[in-house]
Amino acid sequence: MDMFLNLGVPTTLPASSTLARLFSAPMRAGRLDWIGLRPERSVPMRLVEAAQLVAGRGIEGDRYRTTRDGARQVTLISAEHLDAIARYLGLEVLDPAILRRNLLVRGVNLLALKGRRFALGGALLEYSGEAHPCSRMEAALGPGGYNAMRGHGGITARIVAGGMVRLGDALERLAGC
Repeated sequence: MDMFLNLGVPTTLPASSTLARLFSAPMRAGRLDWIGLRPERSVPMRLVEAAQLVAGRGIEGDRYRTTRDGARQVTLISAEHLDAIARYLGLEVLDPAILRRNLLVRGVNLLALKGRRFALGGALLEYSGEAHPCSRMEAALGPGGYNAMRGHGGITARIVAGGMVRLGDALERLAGC
């Protein structure tokens, strides 16, 4: 049986198995709370209330927008993980712009999207991987920053069908995708 490298989760399961039923069980929708664009390397993030996601490319105005259909077209992190990272560092709050992810969502376990497609605003996305911290997090967050983010860096996604996303939009995993 094929296995995902990081979590040991089977990629193919008999539909009748308990684990397959649990993976497909309903999950609560999340909400988009924050949108940030990285116009250039090492410049402050530009905070916006809405953004255009372009299929196969990325977010309009973000430096990672690509001409090839890469896996890292958009990055998402959960507000709950942002809170955990802050606590690991002894901070009350942590500005999401420091982590340089594009979208901050609340109320959804992003790893439950693994191998799935999901709707966000007017766009259709698919999980493409975990967003691991880079070495720059030690400088951005201070000593221990890299390790505080391990396992909490969020996910990357491909944009399958483009559309506008706005603050407050629901993030919903699609059934059967």
